[in-house]
Amino acid sequence: YSTAPLPLQELSNICWAAWGYNRPEMNLRTAPSASNKQEMDLYAILEDGAYRYDAKANTLVQTVAGDIREASGKQDFVYTAPLNLVFVADLTKMGGNSREAKVITASADAAFCSQNVYLYCASRGLGTVVRGWFDREPFHEAMKLGPDQHICWAQTVGYKAE
Repeated sequence: YSTAPLPLQELSNICWAAWGYNRPEMNLRTAPSASNKQEMDLYAILEDGAYRYDAKANTLVQTVAGDIREASGKQDFVYTAPLNLVFVADLTKMGGNSREAKVITASADAAFCSQNVYLYCASRGLGTVVRGWFDREPFHEAMKLGPDQHICWAQTVGYKAE
């Protein structure tokens, strides 16, 4: 991946494609979630920090200051790629099932979101890859997540390196 930053409009479009509202009058999003629990939180890890995507306002809200990209994966390219999306499930929104069942369901829901990112990136000539190779506990701590928040995986997005 190139280290070139993504324009803000591109970043906005990617977040919207992943988990935005496309039918706000019905409170429905660009990707489905099991029983419409909408448990997914989308984070954008950028060079200057971590941001949670507020889909209703279509904006990013900083949650962590500083560069935590290295915590988001083991591959070298994650350290310098302009964007690492992180799909985090809030398990408290998912009812009374076991934690294992919630994680499985949330992973499927995250897959729907990341597929939208793949399609968007293909339409714009951007590179992307879903990744699960990271140290879960240090990454969880770096993102300052709570005990009922589960990182499903990360997805790197950027321009293809020349």
